[in-house]
Order: sequence, then structure tokens, then C-alpha cells
Amino acid sequence: MARSPMRIGPYRVDRRVASGGMAEVYVAHREAAHGFERRVALKTILPQLASDPEFAAMFADEAKLAARLEHPGIAQVFDFGEADGMLYLAMELVDGASVNRMLRASTATREPTPVPLAVILHVGIEVARALAYAHVARDGRGRPLGIVHRDVSPANILLGRRGEVKLVDFGIARCLGAAHRTDEGMVRGKLGYMSPEQVQGKTVDGRSDVFTLAAVLAEMCLLEPLFGTGEDLSVLMRIRNVDLAPLERLLAAEEKRLRNSRPSSAPPNVGAPPELLRLLRAALARKPEDRIGASYFADALEEIAERRNLHGRRARETSRQLHRLGLLSLDPADVEAREPGARPTTLVATRDSEPPSTSPTDRPAPAGANELLAAIALEPPTHYELVSRAGVVLGPLSYAELVRRIVAGEVGPELTVRREGTEGGEPPELRRYLSSSALGWKDAGAASARERGVIESGRLLSLALRLGTTRATGMLELVEDFGAQRRGPSTVGGEREGVFPSQSSEASSASDTRKPRRKRIFYVDGKPEFVTSNDPHELLGEFLVRNGVCLRMEIEMALAVLDRYEGRLADALVGLGVIRPMALVGAIERQVRERYLEAFRWRAGNWTFVEGMRAGEEAVPLGRGPLELLFDAAVALDANYAEAAIAPLRERVVTRVITPPAPLVSFGLPSTWSRAILAVDGRTTLSGLLMRARTEHGLEVDDACRVYHFGLSCSLLRAASSPASAMGIPAVGKRDS
Repeated sequence: MARSPMRIGPYRVDRRVASGGMAEVYVAHREAAHGFERRVALKTILPQLASDPEFAAMFADEAKLAARLEHPGIAQVFDFGEADGMLYLAMELVDGASVNRMLRASTATREPTPVPLAVILHVGIEVARALAYAHVARDGRGRPLGIVHRDVSPANILLGRRGEVKLVDFGIARCLGAAHRTDEGMVRGKLGYMSPEQVQGKTVDGRSDVFTLAAVLAEMCLLEPLFGTGEDLSVLMRIRNVDLAPLERLLAAEEKRLRNSRPSSAPPNVGAPPELLRLLRAALARKPEDRIGASYFADALEEIAERRNLHGRRARETSRQLHRLGLLSLDPADVEAREPGARPTTLVATRDSEPPSTSPTDRPAPAGANELLAAIALEPPTHYELVSRAGVVLGPLSYAELVRRIVAGEVGPELTVRREGTEGGEPPELRRYLSSSALGWKDAGAASARERGVIESGRLLSLALRLGTTRATGMLELVEDFGAQRRGPSTVGGEREGVFPSQSSEASSASDTRKPRRKRIFYVDGKPEFVTSNDPHELLGEFLVRNGVCLRMEIEMALAVLDRYEGRLADALVGLGVIRPMALVGAIERQVRERYLEAFRWRAGNWTFVEGMRAGEEAVPLGRGPLELLFDAAVALDANYAEAAIAPLRERVVTRVITPPAPLVSFGLPSTWSRAILAVDGRTTLSGLLMRARTEHGLEVDDACRVYHFGLSCSLLRAASSPASAMGIPAVGKRDS
């Protein structure tokens, strides 16, 4: 282990008191003229990370952020500087111990020492007040700083000799004004002390800190981490699923104890009262919008303390607990011990960003998704069966395979789903798929819908235009006429791979010849919001592999734990650290857009519109307006199809529509397309317009066919009802001089 320096800048180092995943902390003195001397906690970046610009920037951000915060519950920053290439941060020295050390000492003996209720409430109140202050802090101009601590854990809550409580380590705090922020999707924090949104790499706000503080207080009640220990992936998944089983068991036991005891038999400072446990449960809600705020959390904890006559005794009881556990005199063994808590502050590495390499003895390597799955012993998987009305059983099927069959429309009303070996009803973990009109392909009212028609010659463009301009809300169901429809070319070398490795290409081809493709496009206020397809080649996993976003192995890895993520492949990929959330959102946007635009290449089929039908699923905005998407569809259209569609109109005069359904500018057309449409004068045949398109507008033949097919389909242009020869116009389409 590296030897502690004797002097860092103006500070004389006495001893090292802690070493974490990113930094070391020393007790140091600063000496000045006339005998001035001040003891501080001096924090420095670990030597192996000092040259890393990211960690140096994070360290500087911590210093600038902490210097802005002046609150009795937050350790103060006195100084920040650099000496001999080493950045240092001088902070308030808290003479005492962390909550982490207190918990370790409480459980070190054969008979664990419970944490007094007064201490639990004191820690909760003081940290909640500090967080409430930080969450609404503003800069010198009155602008919100947008601070989120993101690392509220037992190791970062210090208890002083007189019972004072200090929140420390804003090293990974998120601040709107920080020049160097944690990348989106990087899961930073102590793995046992994160919120569900933090684990999934989503944007966090102050309610994430409330969740992690509640987890710390629950641990003080339980004397064990709320989300357990063991493999990192198991802990992450318990947080992701908000598994509060230990807390619920304690609550049930306390409620039973109170029912069976006399009202005066329970001392006010013993045990975790049900009202505290229920409050923690409220702070541990899965959705941030369902949680209480930090200020309300502090008020509620104070109310409990007052009811128990503990309000004036909180600090004193905390000091006594530190004395009882022998934590106010430094043990030499603790001087060299790591202090970052049960787990180090670290990150789950994604494939897009590799963490800096460090010595394994100084900093545990962040766990990548592959290592997590390789290390974990998965629980025995649940298998399922499909039972026909005749009693024929198909199975066993894995969760992922069953979801694939449901999404592909292979599980109709004639089949019943059950867990293998049971006679029970619909498994609740599959309810999202089996009851969804968007995912399960059950009858969504299409059979009785009043609006229906056929897909041919640009009619889908016209239909989508009408839905967009009338701001319609509902479901558009498309069913191809499989006998007339030719499969479009694959986007990868003509080969179409299945999403599931067990699916052979032969099986896929056979499946394609047996049933037509179907799509459901859900519109909200005229905008396509959600698109489903029964084509296995259009599933998310296949799209990600086909476009090089993920490896096949990574999709398999996510499918193996799909049931733990409520069947959501996207959540599984983010939860395992395979892909950053923002990158995944972009990929999903492209996938949904590709599904939508692919429908416009169908040459034959039927459509039905069910007004008012909603998808009921989370949607990713497509980033383009509904009319701009029609232009995208026209560009992607096969030129031969466009040419064939307008061929019957070649000898007819084309005119511009004076009052089209939507202004030309609303389609987002390039200038060449706009000029070609605006140049239509009402005296030239379509054949003549195609001949002039290259010389006058710089359009190749294929693009010219697309332009006029688009204009005619979207009612920007209109063809005469009779050929030009019947109207006395030359067949070549030349204008009269």
C-alpha cells in the first residue's frame, strides 16, 4: 500500500482514516502565522486515478458544489487546491464514526446490538433536512442548482462525538451547473444504495435520494442491507423490482407484537414502530412520483420522535450509542480499513464506456454485464405450457419463447397459457402481454370497425394523411394480402435472422408462408405513437442485432432474465448495463419508425381503423411530425412500385390542388421536391412532367416518380379524369407556346 505523504500543499498529514473506490481521506493540520492551526479532513484522489481527466473533473465539481452548500447537516468545505500534481479538498473534520461503522460494530458480536429508535430517527431527520436544503439550493443569481446527491449510503453519513450528523461526499452528485456530469446511462453509486431509476440509468432527481435514505434507515432497523448482499446482479434486480420483503416481514412482526402486548409494555426507544416502517415503505415507492419529498420525510420523522418523547434526546442517544460500541477511539485496524460501506462507490460498465483500469488491490474493477451473468447462479427458470381446447399441450416453453409467440400472434383465443405442471389460471407475469391490445393480438374491435379499406396505389399515404390532418386517435390495423404481397428485401445482405437463436431460418421461412403479416399503428392526435408487428424480423432484439447496436450474445443474456423485467427487453438491456438508456431510446425510435415506414411498402392488403383505441404502452417520440414521416415513407418507396402506381396516369394532365389537406411546407420536403410540385402548371401531362424533372429540377427518374406519386397520393396534385389526347393536348406533354 502506498505510503501516505507527510505534506500536501499547506497541510501536514497526520494519518489516513479511509480509502474508498476513488479517493483517500487523511486527518491533517494547517499551520499559519502566530500559532494558528486547524485540523481538517483532507481528501485526495487515489494515485492511480489522479491522471484521469474524468475523475479530476468530478473531484473539482465536488469541491465547487460542496463549497456552495452551507447547512449544519452537510460537512463544510474549507479549501481546494493542487500540490505537485495532486488535487486536494480540505473539509470539516467530524470526530466520530460513520453509520456504516456503527452498523458493522452493532452486528460484530454474537448477539447484535439494536440501533436505538432515537438514533434511527436522528439520522433520518438530519439527513432528510440536509437533502431538502440541497435539492432546492440556488446559485448566486437565484437559479436552481438541481443538486441530487446520488450516493446517500451508510458510509457517507458521519456521526460526531456530540451526536451531530453530517452528510458527506458529493463526488458523484448531479448538478445542473456542473461542467462534467456522469454520462447518461452510467450507473454510479453504491450498488446496495441506489434507486430503481438509478439502477436503470434513467434521469434522477431529489426523490432518488429519498429512496436511498429510506434504504439506509431500513438497514438500521433490520441490521442488514434492505436489498441484501451477494452477487451484484441479484442486488441490482432486487432494487429494480423494489423487493421490500425484509421490511414487510419486520412490519408484520411489529404489528403482531403490538397486538399481543399491553399498551405500556413497549419502551419508547426500543424497536421500529409500525408507523416508521410504513413511512419508509412510502419513501421506497417504485415510481418517483409516488414517493414523499425530503422535507415531508423529515417532518414525518420528527412527528414520530415527538410522539415517542424522543425529540430532545436524539443527539444524546446517538452519542451514547457511539460510546457503547467503542467507536470514539480509533482502532489501528480501522485506520487501514476501507470505509466506503458494504459496497464501493463504482459504476456498472456499459459496452460504450470502459472504466479506467486500476489495481485490483486498490479498487475493484467495475462489473460488466457479461461478468455479472457469468458470476450469478440464476434461480431455476419457470416454464409454461399452451393448452388447446382439445387438451393438447405444447411445452415446456421458456418465458422469452412464450413472449415471442404471443407477440408473433401465435397464441390465439383457442389456446390457454399456464405454468408448467399446474392447472392454474393466467400467470400474472404474462398479463401485460395476454391482455394488451398492442402486444397480444387479441381482437381490439377491428372486426366491428366502421372504417375499413384496401391498401393499393398509395392509398395508405392518403389514409395516413387524413389521420394526421384530422388529429385522429385510434388504432390502424393492417393485414397484408399474402398472395399478392412480395416480401421486401432484407436490410442485411438479403438474409433475415430470427430474434431467438433457437429459431432456424428454415422455420422462419415456413412460418412466413403460413400467415400474413399484421401491423397495428396507434395514433394519438394524428401522430403515430406506437407500432406493433407480428413479423419476428421486426422485434426489438433482431433490430438491435441487425443494426450493430447489440451483439447476439447480449440479447441472449437479456432474454435469460426477461421475466425479472416484466418482459421488457429494453429494461433488461439497460439493467444489465449492455446499453446506455439514451442510446437505447434512439434505437427504439429508429425501430418504431422503421416498422411504421415499412408498412407503406406493402402492395396489397386491408386496413381497419378503430377510433379511440389506445396502445396502453410506453411510447418513444419519433422525432418527426406525422406529415414529415409521409415524406420519409415516399423516399423509402421502391421506385418501380411508384412508377407502376402512376403509370395509368402518364397521359393525363396534372394540376396543383388549390386548397390541399395540408400546406406543402408541413411535409418538410427538400427544395428539389417542392420546386417540382410548385412547377406543375395544369397544362402538362404527367409524362411531360417526368421528362422535365431532370433538366429543370435536377431529379433522377426514380426520384421524379416518387415526387409525383407522393404529390398525387397526398392530394397536393390532381390528375385529369381523361387522357390528354381527349383534351387536345399533345401526348408528349409539351406546353403550348
